[in-house]
Amino acid sequence: MTQAPRHHTYDIIIVGGAIMGSSAAWFLTDNDFNGRILVIERDPTYQFASTTHTNSCMRQQFSEELNVRISQFAADFVKNLREYMGGDDRIPDLKIRSFGYMYLANTEGFADILRENVKVQHAAGAATQLMTPEQIKAAYPFYNVDDILLGSINRVDEGYWDGAAVFDWWRRQARERGIEYIENEVVGMTLNATGTRVESVTLKSGEQIGCGHVINASGPRAVETSRMAGIDIPVEPRKRYSWVFTAEKPLDRDLPLTIDPSGVHVRENGGGTYQAGGHSDIDPAVAYDDFVMDHDIWQDHIWPVLATRIPQFEAIKVQSEWAGHYAYNTFDHNAIIGPHDQVTNFHFLNGFSGHGLQQSPAMGRGIAELLTHGDYRSLDLSPFGYARIRAQQPIAEKAVI
Repeated sequence: MTQAPRHHTYDIIIVGGAIMGSSAAWFLTDNDFNGRILVIERDPTYQFASTTHTNSCMRQQFSEELNVRISQFAADFVKNLREYMGGDDRIPDLKIRSFGYMYLANTEGFADILRENVKVQHAAGAATQLMTPEQIKAAYPFYNVDDILLGSINRVDEGYWDGAAVFDWWRRQARERGIEYIENEVVGMTLNATGTRVESVTLKSGEQIGCGHVINASGPRAVETSRMAGIDIPVEPRKRYSWVFTAEKPLDRDLPLTIDPSGVHVRENGGGTYQAGGHSDIDPAVAYDDFVMDHDIWQDHIWPVLATRIPQFEAIKVQSEWAGHYAYNTFDHNAIIGPHDQVTNFHFLNGFSGHGLQQSPAMGRGIAELLTHGDYRSLDLSPFGYARIRAQQPIAEKAVI
């Protein structure tokens, strides 16, 4: 079912109404943007959106200081959600379940990366700690650390948070403040004669709507949206698998979100369950509608790694499983935010490479500041602008899961 927009023209059209588009919409209202805003979402059930397939965790263990600070704002926003959202009594009191992320290094090269990353994190005020194998074993006796040289963990504002609640309230308040959401799909864009502005977007239902600005918040489909404006960006869908399981012998304490050197990750899920994730060694772009599980990956790769790293996970039972998509930035694994350098009213909120949920507060705030005030007022996100793509100057984020 498609819905027609109420008006023929809008000041801002947001393509995609999942976590990033809804963050942008809400923060525009919070910045008192004076204009008409339309959010266009092709699937308002969000059944296949990256938002609904997430780990719903946040961390400060990044190799780029800007990413650390982006997550620090996310932590502050979540812990003070009601205050940020105007003191609305309906807003839940949220907390972060800070079991931390545990990075495990089994080579000197990887250990050196952890050491370098910790310097960056400490400079930004993060509480990351390096741990020897003996310290890891003392704090978490369930790990097998025979092959481990070094670990790093941060137990402050790093762990699970209720991303679904934040997403729900952004949408709800945005609508209450006058943002229009419709179920439809953008299938084309018309540029002006010089190719420097998007003048209108065309909907699947046939309407052509005038616009002042367009925000591309279409997740793994980002390049499909950008190509309508004649723009290519290095973002593609990459498949990521998740499993929730129980253990015959549950652990006696919280399990950090553990990143094994193999790339397999597993975390505490609560209620006696655990959540693991990973992907195949061959990691190609996939079709936008490809969410088929590969059961061999669990049997041949994920479960053997879990059982080796945590011997109590030798006897486990899978309760549920699913495949989701990263909006993967193949250029440098970092966000692309802000306007295009030539089509100046086309704005990016793309390429989060698995970090989108935790980065959504800072990104929504940033794009809202740009469109309302003309510059970043809270946190300078300009290093993640399109200019680096044009100049072929990547800002490589090394800590990608």
